[in-house]
Amino acid sequence: MPDYRDDLRLAHVLADAADAATMDRFKALDLKVETKPDMTPVSEADKAAEELIRGHLQRARPRDAVLGEEYGIEGTGPRRWVVDPIDGTKNYVRGVPVWATLISLMEAGEGGYQPVVGVVSAPALGRRWWAAKGHGAFTGRSLSSASRLRVSSVSRMADASFAYSSLSGWEDQGRLDGFLDLTKAVWRTRGYGDFWPYMMVAEGSVDICAEPELSLWDMAANAIIVTEAGGTFTGLDGRPGPHSGNATASNGLLHDEMLGYLNQRY
Repeated sequence: MPDYRDDLRLAHVLADAADAATMDRFKALDLKVETKPDMTPVSEADKAAEELIRGHLQRARPRDAVLGEEYGIEGTGPRRWVVDPIDGTKNYVRGVPVWATLISLMEAGEGGYQPVVGVVSAPALGRRWWAAKGHGAFTGRSLSSASRLRVSSVSRMADASFAYSSLSGWEDQGRLDGFLDLTKAVWRTRGYGDFWPYMMVAEGSVDICAEPELSLWDMAANAIIVTEAGGTFTGLDGRPGPHSGNATASNGLLHDEMLGYLNQRY
């Protein structure tokens, strides 16, 4: 099995640089915010963080491709870094501390590119999570000061905690009834949003989560962390990995039942 620990160490260096840049502008009164063509916000900090990461990668991994939310794809080849400079920009621009930089390395293989390294860094929360294929998933301050992640062992939907980002999108896909039925079937629901539900699935504090519409950069890092923690990450169609344009994650024990609810009237 390939050893991805050097790539993981580089991903931490990239996250450190991004954290410094994003925290420097967090809650800045003169933060510049624009609206993208898809009507979502982008701040100067999003762009600066991605430019910073791309610059580091150009020096450290010049043969690797880079795909980022703000500047698209650059380069070709079997290795591709996927970057979301600020996942949770709407929170960021309003001063809500729930946002993170998502960095993943994907490699070409069966079924297309698959994530092999992932780092999710949420500096305003003082949290970071990471994983490398075959080496497990961890959380902590650094590679040398970390705790291993493990999903929960909850096996009954009636005992499960379900996290989601919002209600928007479910109705557009004709899945709202199934979503609402799922919220009634579980023990607890919370709308934490963005990267955080997936990290809580990985650390066992939440059992299932789902989002109806996402991009690859929203999912790649989350997917490897969840799976290396022993969980399951698929699209709503059940396809493993971050390629379906939407996502469900679980401890594995509840995954099929969750998909049944979300697809019951689709």
